[in-house]
Amino acid sequence: MVEESPIAMIFADRDGVIRLWNRGAEAMFGYQAEEVLGQTLDFLIPERHRARHWEGYQRTMETGTTKYGHQVLAVPAISKGGRRISIEFNVALLRASTGEMLGAAAMIQDVTARWERDKALRQRLTAAEAKLQEIGKPREPEAGNHAAKVNTRGKRA
Repeated sequence: MVEESPIAMIFADRDGVIRLWNRGAEAMFGYQAEEVLGQTLDFLIPERHRARHWEGYQRTMETGTTKYGHQVLAVPAISKGGRRISIEFNVALLRASTGEMLGAAAMIQDVTARWERDKALRQRLTAAEAKLQEIGKPREPEAGNHAAKVNTRGKRA
């Protein structure tokens, strides 16, 4: 079931080393399992997000708690070839029978198309709001467009 799932499933041990990479992960990220097993998660994480990721990962491994078991985490990721994608995932923490943290499993979905659609809608909304604000403002006389002056007798000056 895990191997055949279209949803990407990854398990990384407590050091962040990938131990499970299913077919859904292969399809989403473009890497075959044999290319990534034994590697850390770094190649998936944009460089500017790595420090924050590893701080959170280590804290989770030390405390054995994460809010992302119940909340969806939305982050950018990098697929093979360097293409940036948007992903959402939940985390399941795995423990040995002794209670020791073994690592974290993630169930991941590619939401790039939805994210791009939402971004385009936000841009259109911002443009529409700007137009509405412009419509609501009193019009200023256009430069160089002087209305003909009328003298007190009603004749053009």
